[in-house]
Amino acid sequence: MAVEGGTKCIKYLLFFFNFLFWVCGLALIVLGVLAQMALNNTLVIQDASGSAVPIVLIAVGVVIFFIAFFGCCGAWKENYCMVTTFSLLLSLIVIVEIGAAIAGYVYRGKLNEIVDESLKDMVSKYNTSSDVKKTVDNMQQELKCCGVNSSDDWANYRPDGTSVPDSCCKTDTTGCGNNNMHDSDKVYQTGCLPAVEDLLKKNMLLVIVAAVVIAVLQVTGILFACLLMRGIRSGYEVM
Repeated sequence: MAVEGGTKCIKYLLFFFNFLFWVCGLALIVLGVLAQMALNNTLVIQDASGSAVPIVLIAVGVVIFFIAFFGCCGAWKENYCMVTTFSLLLSLIVIVEIGAAIAGYVYRGKLNEIVDESLKDMVSKYNTSSDVKKTVDNMQQELKCCGVNSSDDWANYRPDGTSVPDSCCKTDTTGCGNNNMHDSDKVYQTGCLPAVEDLLKKNMLLVIVAAVVIAVLQVTGILFACLLMRGIRSGYEVM
């Protein structure tokens, strides 16, 4: 029968879709872990709204991972209840993601504020925390920058007021930052704020692209699930 063949096709399409969805969930988990590692290596963020983003990605990835597995089983076994549950859970995730996207757009301007405050806090704690010192040194060497807005941010680093951490030096050697705050041949003069913002914006672009791809797969999955539910409920046998 034509309808049977069409429903059978939908079944396999839904199964294939869920496999892709499962891969996307795994990708989100990996992306979240990498984002968290990048933040830990670049910033010591005090604001929970900034540090929570990678955790949210990981949580969503885990949820998607299990829902996709649920959908695969429902499609393969042609279980109406499982397919219906899968469709409802997926619809709920889409609604949550839309809300998160709106919240992200509303608070997009807060990113600069969070980065600026975090960098200033790190500079102030450089001499009192070994973890902060290690993070700042790695950041300044990797991003080739010094201070928040410029090397002048290290004015209180030492009593002389003209020294910067050795990690500000273009060639990092012991004592290279002593009394060389304004020596552009030896010390980076530009601050880390623009570099960190660019780094985060690039990562955000990757997240946006991944979110669009996943959203398309989600809507397609809901459509296939509804069609399969209709075929099962109509009493047609799906092989």
